[in-house]
Amino acid sequence: MKVGVFTALLAKLPLVDVLKKLAAHGITTVELGTGNYPGGAHCDLAMLQDRAALREFKALFDDHGVSISALSCHGNPLHPNRAQAKHDQDVNKKTIQLAEKLGVPVVVDFSGCPGDSPAAKYPNWVTCPWPPEYLDILKWQWDKVVEPYWIKRAQFAADHGVKIAIEMHPGFVVYNPETLLRLRSIAGKSLGCNYDPSHMFWQGIDPIAAIRVLGDAIFHVHAKDTEIYSANLPSVGVLDTKPYTDERKRSWIFRTCGYGHGDEWWRSFVSTLRMFGYDYVLSIEHEDSLLSAEEGLGRAATFLNNIVPAQKPGAAWWV
Repeated sequence: MKVGVFTALLAKLPLVDVLKKLAAHGITTVELGTGNYPGGAHCDLAMLQDRAALREFKALFDDHGVSISALSCHGNPLHPNRAQAKHDQDVNKKTIQLAEKLGVPVVVDFSGCPGDSPAAKYPNWVTCPWPPEYLDILKWQWDKVVEPYWIKRAQFAADHGVKIAIEMHPGFVVYNPETLLRLRSIAGKSLGCNYDPSHMFWQGIDPIAAIRVLGDAIFHVHAKDTEIYSANLPSVGVLDTKPYTDERKRSWIFRTCGYGHGDEWWRSFVSTLRMFGYDYVLSIEHEDSLLSAEEGLGRAATFLNNIVPAQKPGAAWWV
C-alpha cells in the first residue's frame, strides 16, 4: 500500500513543482483531476488529441519516478440541467479514454443526482421515505436516469480497460455502502467505489465496519478525516448546511488525517483494508479549513507514512 496525494490541493502550482514538492514528502504516486468540480489544473484532456503533449506528459512522470493512481472527474452526470449533465458526462468519457492511454486503472467520479422529473431544474436528493411522494421520486430517479446512464458508462469503461470508482457522497444518489452496492449490482463489476472514510464518519457509519460490507468493491481510497463536535450535534444533527468555514457552529468538519482520529484508528483502518484485499493507494485529500494546504499535506504525509511504512519484497504487511 502507498501513500499518495490528490493534487487538487496544489492546483496553483505547475505540475513539475508539485512533483518536486511531493518527493520531499516521500510521495511517489498522485491522483489528478481532469475537470468538473476538481478542475483540471494538472491534467489537460486536450492531450487526447495531441500525441506530442501526451508523450511529454508521460515523460514528466517517468523522469520523476511518479505514478498516477487515478484520474478524477467528480461531477454530476445526471444533473437535470441537460447542458451541465452533458458537460460532466463528456468529461467523464474523455477521462476514461485518457486513463486508457496513460495506463491508469481507475477513474473517480460521483454518481450524480437527478431532479424530481424531466422538467426539473435542480437536483433533488431524497433523504426520507415519507411523505410517500419522496419514494416515487426516488424510484423514478433510479429507473429512468441512474440505471440507464451507469449501465452504459460502466460498460464503456470496461471496454477501455478502466474501472470506475464512485465516491459515496451525500447530495448524490450513491452516498453510502448500500446505495453503492445497489448501483454495482446493476452496472457490473467494473464499477466500485472511491472510499473516503470522512464521508462515512459524519453520517454515523463506522468506516472500518463498512470496509467489511464493501469488500472488493473498493477500488481507490481517499485519506481524509472528520472531527465531530458533540457540543453542536444535539441542536444541528449531521445534516448540517452551514458553510464549512463556520467551524464554531458546525456539528462536524473535515480534518487532516490524525486530527479527527488518532494513530490507533488509522492503523486499524489500513489493516482492515489489507484484510479485505485492498493494497493500492491512500490518496491524501485536503479539505481541512483549519489548516493550510501546505500544513495539511505535510502533516498528513508524515502521519500516514508512519502508518504505512515502506515494505520490502517478502516482508510482513501488517502495521
